[in-house]
Amino acid sequence: MQRFLLLLTACLLLQPGVLIAKAGKNAPRPNFLFLLVDDLGWADLGCYGSTFHETPHLDRLAKEGLRFTDAYTAASICSPTRASIMTGKHPVRVDITDWIPGSNGQGRRMKTPRDTHQLALEEVTIAEALKEGGYSTFYTGKWHLGGKAFSPDKQGFDEYYDPHHDPSKGSPGKGRTTGRKHATIDLTRETKSFIRRNRDVPFFAYLAYYDIHTPIIPEKNYQEHYTRKAALLGPSPRPIREHDGVSRPRQDNAALASMVQAVDDSVGELVAHLGELGILENTYIFFFSDNGGLCTKNTVGPGCNLPLRASKGWLYEGGIRVPLIVRQPGKKNAGAQPTDYVLSTDLYPTFLDLADLPLRPGQHPDGRSFEDLLVNTRTRKAPRRLYWHYPHYHGSAWTPGAAIRDGDWKLIEFYHYGNVELYNLKDDPGEAKDLATRFPGRTNELRQRLRDWQEKMGAKMPTPR
Repeated sequence: MQRFLLLLTACLLLQPGVLIAKAGKNAPRPNFLFLLVDDLGWADLGCYGSTFHETPHLDRLAKEGLRFTDAYTAASICSPTRASIMTGKHPVRVDITDWIPGSNGQGRRMKTPRDTHQLALEEVTIAEALKEGGYSTFYTGKWHLGGKAFSPDKQGFDEYYDPHHDPSKGSPGKGRTTGRKHATIDLTRETKSFIRRNRDVPFFAYLAYYDIHTPIIPEKNYQEHYTRKAALLGPSPRPIREHDGVSRPRQDNAALASMVQAVDDSVGELVAHLGELGILENTYIFFFSDNGGLCTKNTVGPGCNLPLRASKGWLYEGGIRVPLIVRQPGKKNAGAQPTDYVLSTDLYPTFLDLADLPLRPGQHPDGRSFEDLLVNTRTRKAPRRLYWHYPHYHGSAWTPGAAIRDGDWKLIEFYHYGNVELYNLKDDPGEAKDLATRFPGRTNELRQRLRDWQEKMGAKMPTPR
């Protein structure tokens, strides 16, 4: 009888449904490697269309994963976007609407509001949520969400490595940099070390690169190669006028390109490390940017976001649409290119969903999980409106304003100039044709929706002096 029961059990386990259920129940929780690049533009990678920058490792990651075409940051500058990733909340909710410490707008036409210069410790960050779910957590690189009292080790990260601080002076982190200001080599080394030490437990490793933010520091291994490549392009075209600023008209900055490839090398090294440890196929890799590339200033910026318009700091697409690559365990849905738009606030609930942990809608009210897009690339998300609020001045020549995307329509309001612009992104992703005069009804409708949202959120507004 006992032998019969054993045989029956074995037969049942061979049934597809039973086998899958058992594997799902006993399967280890997935790991997460989240890679955030500073100021990486939508068109800065080969897999996103760049012919000047060379990114073989990221191109391969895109082939083995999903490459999102319409991924957005909740702001066009760093600190607000970083806050939205950590909390799943729009920057307006956490009162971080400018980079920290930001610009006070002194001497400008409009008086800009004061915002908060740190992420409140009361927020339950994605690190804290995953840590409560049994994850080991790690952070390294650029934080930009407050000083020592608000550093990553106070916000849910078990380990925090900061290469630019000396521990003998009481600063957070341990600090062992090779001397390069952007320290990509150091960040990669310490991330690999954390992964190696935690390979037997579920982990959340967050690497926030300093690259490719200014100062532009050429990577010596690639500087000569890109200098020759830039020379072959010939004289640079005329800069593109953008309100009171100008934009670089093409990608031809050898130093910046060398920094992009340094990030690419880091990604390749980390993926190889996961493979060597035998945990690559149980690890989700997310690759993202905190805002668009810097190409618009009073003089041309270092990068170029074409075919998208303008730059970091601006609410045109060049400032807020960014690369997003997600490699899933087993290379599931490799090569897919979802066109549904997702936002930086969506990462928090997506991580929870993928970790099979309960969502926290009270904590991430502005985030919406896109796990379904990863599981089934034919899924279409229900329509939603996206909002941006940047009531400050910025060194990119941006002046206070706000924006809304509703389907294919996008409206940008410029408080400094007292006007609005309307675009249809389906027909005009480069935002070259302002349709505000042609479609006054649509313009007024979107402008009112934007104002209603600002009032509902308690958004702080700039005022005339």
